[in-house]
Amino acid sequence: MPRLWTETIEEHRRAVRDATLDTTAALVAERGLASVTMSQIAAATGIGRATLYKYFPDVETILIAWHQRQVARHMEQLAAVRDQASGGPVGRLKAVLTAYATITYQRPHGTELAAAVHRGEHVARAQQQLLGFLRDLIADGVSTGEVRDDVPPTELANYCLHALQAASSLPSEAAAHRLVTVTLAGLHLPR
Repeated sequence: MPRLWTETIEEHRRAVRDATLDTTAALVAERGLASVTMSQIAAATGIGRATLYKYFPDVETILIAWHQRQVARHMEQLAAVRDQASGGPVGRLKAVLTAYATITYQRPHGTELAAAVHRGEHVARAQQQLLGFLRDLIADGVSTGEVRDDVPPTELANYCLHALQAASSLPSEAAAHRLVTVTLAGLHLPR
């Protein structure tokens, strides 16, 4: 039996899984999806191929798991931002939208890795989770009269998500933050 990397089997499995996800994403970013094999991943991770196949059947499955972990981390980050923000519902919404715009600006776009992971059912589930998260923040703002009530919160959440996708092509993080200001302006009641 190989030497365990950590104290418990559960920690060991988590460490092997995380190392596999990180290694695969790095290899695909460096070499391209078609150039990465399970053997290369196993060697770079420091585990046997048989062990790797116990965790994942193929490279695409590893990438999907890597992306799901990234999405979960982003959702945790947005929840933490929401929970730490001051200024009532609109303050929380502004903080979350700013964090989301920053995440969108910073993540890789137009790469083979991005193309490989931004498709499939798991992406649709992640979008719905994010949409619900923003809808609830917007509904809080509606309930206090700080956010317009003439458009349903779900539609406003969709508006925010689509507007802030533009952050991916902006030249700077400051430009992404300006985009948040414009997006928030659309959430206020028309005068």
